[in-house]
Amino acid sequence: MTGARLSAAAAEAVTLTVEDGVGIITLNRPDRLNAMDPAMQEGLPARLHQAADDDEIRVILLTGAGRGFCAGADLEVLSGLGDGDKVEMPGREFLVARTIAKPVIGVVNGACAGIGLVFALACDLRFSTREAKFGTGFARRGLVAEQGLAWLLSSLVGHSRALDLLFTSRVITGEEAHALGMVDQLHDEADLLPAAIRYARNLVENSSAVSMGVIKWQAQRAQESTLWEALDDADEITTRSLAGRDFVTTGATLARDARPEYLPIPQGRLGEKPPVELIPPAP
Repeated sequence: MTGARLSAAAAEAVTLTVEDGVGIITLNRPDRLNAMDPAMQEGLPARLHQAADDDEIRVILLTGAGRGFCAGADLEVLSGLGDGDKVEMPGREFLVARTIAKPVIGVVNGACAGIGLVFALACDLRFSTREAKFGTGFARRGLVAEQGLAWLLSSLVGHSRALDLLFTSRVITGEEAHALGMVDQLHDEADLLPAAIRYARNLVENSSAVSMGVIKWQAQRAQESTLWEALDDADEITTRSLAGRDFVTTGATLARDARPEYLPIPQGRLGEKPPVELIPPAP
């Protein structure tokens, strides 16, 4: 697939392939361990938006070509930022994965540091190898935790553990990241991407795209709300889903061993309010 609105450099730096309902976005600068440059800065959000709006794609995987996931910002880019000029930040575009009403799984196949760690933690789940390397890196360079990393990291590993990783900039392995709660599954290098694809295809074949999108919003909302707010949100969404297309036409009569055939989720993004518009009414 090609991104019509992408520059040629961005389209090459970040690719998107689709197979059996799974969209694989690949950071494609393997000679630089997929370190971020302007082409990747343009290409990654654009590819995520492209995958979000493609009805053929039910689950999105984000990985890196070669030996790395994303080793942070390219040092050639960083070296040009030390002249004191004001830098324009990308805002919420690097966290767009959190607004997509589809599961986004980070497949961390190697070095994952700095802004690369932001990309990985913005995903809903993370698969990795025991040997992959994770690091923050900002304090070593006189920088701060950018792009919401302090919040993302704290939500996964806790306040003091996040501060330890941010203060020291120490590099940890995928095995330690798994023990801390940053990584959800560990696999051997050769089986990492195949395992992620198998997991994604199971979601494609057995889970409602609408349900997954709304549940994603509920889980994210739970990080910022009380139990009673979550209950109120769930009541509104549940009322809509019980009269919704997927439950009425399929889920209500689904046999135990049957494979459901759910339609795509309507196009849209997750925001502050319960995403009732993503639950189509029954025909």
